[in-house]
Amino acid sequence: MLICPLDYRYGRKEMKAVFSEENRLNTQLLVEAALARAHAAVGNIPKEAAEVITAMATPEHVRLERVKEIEAETKHDVMALVNAISEQCGDAGRYVHLGATSNDIVDTAAALEFRAALDIVQRDIDTLVITMCALAARHRGTVMVGRTHGQFAIPTTFGFKVSGYITEMLRHRQRIKELRPRACVGKMSGAIGTGAGFGNSFFRVQELVMNDLGLGVEEAATQLVGRDRYAELVFVLSLISTSCERYATEIRNLQRSEIAEVAEAFDAKKQVGSSTMAQKKNPMLSENISGLARVVRAYVNPQMECMVLWHERDLSNSSAERFILPHVAVLTDDILAKMNDVFAHLSVNERNMRRNIDSANGFIMAEAVLLALASKGLGRQEAHELVRKVAMQAEADGKGLKEALKANNAVMKLLSAVELDAVMEPTNYVGKAPEMVDRTIWQAQAELGRKIL
Repeated sequence: MLICPLDYRYGRKEMKAVFSEENRLNTQLLVEAALARAHAAVGNIPKEAAEVITAMATPEHVRLERVKEIEAETKHDVMALVNAISEQCGDAGRYVHLGATSNDIVDTAAALEFRAALDIVQRDIDTLVITMCALAARHRGTVMVGRTHGQFAIPTTFGFKVSGYITEMLRHRQRIKELRPRACVGKMSGAIGTGAGFGNSFFRVQELVMNDLGLGVEEAATQLVGRDRYAELVFVLSLISTSCERYATEIRNLQRSEIAEVAEAFDAKKQVGSSTMAQKKNPMLSENISGLARVVRAYVNPQMECMVLWHERDLSNSSAERFILPHVAVLTDDILAKMNDVFAHLSVNERNMRRNIDSANGFIMAEAVLLALASKGLGRQEAHELVRKVAMQAEADGKGLKEALKANNAVMKLLSAVELDAVMEPTNYVGKAPEMVDRTIWQAQAELGRKIL
């Protein structure tokens, strides 16, 4: 019986495989083998024993089913693993797990999972950035209404809107790079982290294991790798997911019937929007992203709680992290993939963008008029008050702003009708938005180290 939606509805195979039972076993076997090789390198165990352990510490020889059988008896997952390896190694089995404690294996294996997960997330981000750059380039000059407080503000371009998303994702890419050496860290320092179980060779054994596995070293562990590292990982992934929710929310808003400026792709031949309202075309992917991002964020607090343990450790973090870490990674990957799908196939309705601009009756150009009047010598505050009064009265009278301005003597003394027409053309008031799109794409190309367009 399947209960968790990750098992039957959400998530992609590659990321799920990273946090699968099978890969968890495989990574822990890799750590046990690396430990044996390190012991052999410093002369603690025979080289031949390390070779046997390395050969046998593989999923082909240590079966997941056998580990579970032993755990059912021992009630201890790592001891079950150790016993399962040992029984495959003959006399060399007595050297398995020498000097180590459970979390030397568990936390170091988790670091291998984190590394693989972060590789996937970084690829996801790169793919999304490339998709958004193409969209921004196509619409660098596509003029639309900018909105603040849910109200018309001034003109912008759709490409510039997307450029803001690109730069945000590039910051997340930097966060992943900065996070990697802090999150991908293991330990091989025994009970409570003093290294006593490894004797005089402790520092060298730990160094050899982590170099072998390509991981950093927890400098002063308790019995665990510091859970601030895990909390940072979860928080960064929740930031990425929340950014995607921000973009998805904008798509959902702009797809509203009364706005209708963009729309998710919809297969009119097959796709169903509603079980009863046959005409519906809903932004379902964007809504899905919004819902999943809220789940990811919800895991930040329990992972923070996992930082607070008794003395050198307790077990209150373990059960929680078995939920937190796979769910956060799998859902973040799923969200990024869906966000890329939305942007890759997004329909942009330039005609409706212009319709909405025109429906503003010129009021979105109030700032442009204000600044034009100021350029003619009127004080900035005086210009603001003049335009404000004209705008308020025009709205009350049901008139357009341009009509009201042309009827105002104070305005027309400073601006000719031709000048006012030019000032109030929305396409003339998008600032350097198109150029900022170009700069954003250049930045993305530099960050990714490749030509995008």
